[in-house]
Amino acid sequence: MQRRPGHETPSPAHRRPSGVDDATVAAVGKMSEALECVERARGHLYSFHQLMGHSDLLLGEAVDALADADHKKIAQRIDDDMIGRNIAPGRWTFQLVEEFDDGYWSPLREHERAVRDELLEGRRHVFEAEMKEQRRTHGRPGHEAKPAD
Repeated sequence: MQRRPGHETPSPAHRRPSGVDDATVAAVGKMSEALECVERARGHLYSFHQLMGHSDLLLGEAVDALADADHKKIAQRIDDDMIGRNIAPGRWTFQLVEEFDDGYWSPLREHERAVRDELLEGRRHVFEAEMKEQRRTHGRPGHEAKPAD
């Protein structure tokens, strides 16, 4: 058996713990994938939050410009109805972000970590690390298992 250089074997943090079966690795991988999808959704929620805040400020500038152009009644109508308006009953976007973070994102992160801790000794991305091992060309530059450090 030929010995591979250190960067040709996966790091211990990404190796399957002894006795863990394929179905468990796949199930934990699916749990992590679900969390990753929620992370992406959270990013979109934060984008929405920032875009809505910015648009409220822009709308304020538009109202000021209408008033400056001597369209004070129109400006006042929009100012009264739209500037600072809730986007959901009683809520601005920061409140939606906080409710999402506290009520969904944080509990899911805790569950995902607990599943990894209980079933894979806390190891992350074991499924992906095994997929990498199957797909890469061993010994070829650019296909190393991990950085050479």
